[in-house]
Amino acid sequence: MQRRTTLLFALAVLSFSAAGQISREKIEWLDVWIPDTNERGLPRVLLVGDSITRGYGKQVETGLQGKAYVARLTTSKSLGDPLLLDQVGLVLAEHKFDIIHFNNGMHGDGYSEEAYAAALPAMLARLRRDAPGARIVLATTTDVRERNNLDKVLPKTGRMVRRNELVFAFAKRENLPVNDLFGLIRDHPEYHNADGVHFNEKGSAALAAQVVSAISQLLP
Repeated sequence: MQRRTTLLFALAVLSFSAAGQISREKIEWLDVWIPDTNERGLPRVLLVGDSITRGYGKQVETGLQGKAYVARLTTSKSLGDPLLLDQVGLVLAEHKFDIIHFNNGMHGDGYSEEAYAAALPAMLARLRRDAPGARIVLATTTDVRERNNLDKVLPKTGRMVRRNELVFAFAKRENLPVNDLFGLIRDHPEYHNADGVHFNEKGSAALAAQVVSAISQLLP
C-alpha cells in the first residue's frame, strides 16, 4: 500500500507539473489546530477542509466535548494540488486519528472537475496509509451565492454540484459514508454571510450539528 501511495503521488506531481496545471490562490494559507495533545482517554477526530470547515470547526469540537478530541486542518489547497497530500501527512504524523472528516472542494478553481476526481484516490490512499484503521467520511462542498444578494446562486455552484457528484460516485465505489453538507444548506440562503460563501452563526451551527451527527455515528 505504501508503494502504491508513493506512486500515485509521484504520478500526480509529474502530471500536473508537466501540464503546467498546478493552481494556487493569490494568498496561500494553512491553519492547524490540535487540542488535548497529551490526553489519551477519548477517540481522536480530524476535520480536513477549508475556511468553511474552519467556520464550523470550533462548534464541532464543543459538540463532541467529552466524546472525542477534535483537531482540524484547514487550508487553501484543493484536491488536484499534490502538496495537499503533504499537508495532510504532516498532521497525521502528529497523532493516531480514529475518524477523519474530509470536506474539500471550494478552492482550486484552476483545476477541472476531472482533475479534482483524479486526485481522490491518492488522497484516500494517503489517509489509509498514515491513519490505518481510521473511519473516513467524505463531505460535500457548499454552494456559492452573490455577495449581498443571497437569493441568487452563482454559476460556480454548478462546479460544486459536479464535484459533489464525483465525490458521491467515488464514495460508493470505496464504500465510504458521505455527509451531504450541500444538501443541508442548499435551500437556506439565510445561513450565509453577506459574502455569499461563508456562513453566519446560524449556518455554522447547522453545519456543525450535521458534522457532529455524522461523526457520532462512527465513534467507538
